[in-house]
Amino acid sequence: MTLKQETVLYEMNDNVATITLNRPQVKNALNFAMHDELFAAFNEANHDNNVKVIILRGSGDAFSAGADLKSFSLEDRENIDYGHYLRETYNRLILFISDIPKPIIAYLNGTAVGAGLSIALACDFRVASYDARVALSFLKIGLVPDAGASYFLPRLVGLGKAMELALGESLTAEEAYRINLINKIGSPDELAASLANTPAEAYGWMKQNMKEGFEKSLAEVLEMEVTAQSKAGSSEEHLAALQQFLGRSTH
Repeated sequence: MTLKQETVLYEMNDNVATITLNRPQVKNALNFAMHDELFAAFNEANHDNNVKVIILRGSGDAFSAGADLKSFSLEDRENIDYGHYLRETYNRLILFISDIPKPIIAYLNGTAVGAGLSIALACDFRVASYDARVALSFLKIGLVPDAGASYFLPRLVGLGKAMELALGESLTAEEAYRINLINKIGSPDELAASLANTPAEAYGWMKQNMKEGFEKSLAEVLEMEVTAQSKAGSSEEHLAALQQFLGRSTH
């Protein structure tokens, strides 16, 4: 299926849905229209049973330059409540992305800064092109990191490094890989193909357990694993994989 949208493109091939931020003239900075279309694209991918993996990328030479502050009128920029704006746009999107049980790859095909990087942090995996650069640039304009960066970044790179990155230093793909901010440099295709063959239900339960494990006690996480394993153990995915495994081991 192809959604008829302008600021966000959507296509699905070989069980992989590719969502492309499509405002290359402003390095895919997000305005209100893009927020609505981006949410619609993730919603489509989430509900399409044929979609096994989701890739989020940018068009042109950038992933995303973050919020398009220039799209606001001068009067709006002077009077806007950024907190209210976040609740209406980024917060809704980040919570939705985090709840989607399917594997989500952010392909940083170029510059990813500000809230553009924040969105990538909310995805399960990050793959960057060799010439990509990433930065949290909020403090440079007197704002604080938002769109989930305060939650995801310390969990990925540690509190000390997250505080350092929040100062706005730009990183190369190699530097981002060294500190575990990204998973891979190059193309996302190989990772997407591998994830497409991963048992979908088990992956969704694993994703939930891993994320909630930061907030819950060991006893609570152990019980979550019990619940998830009971479901996984009776799933068709497990029974088929078990039969295949046993068949191999007897030959």
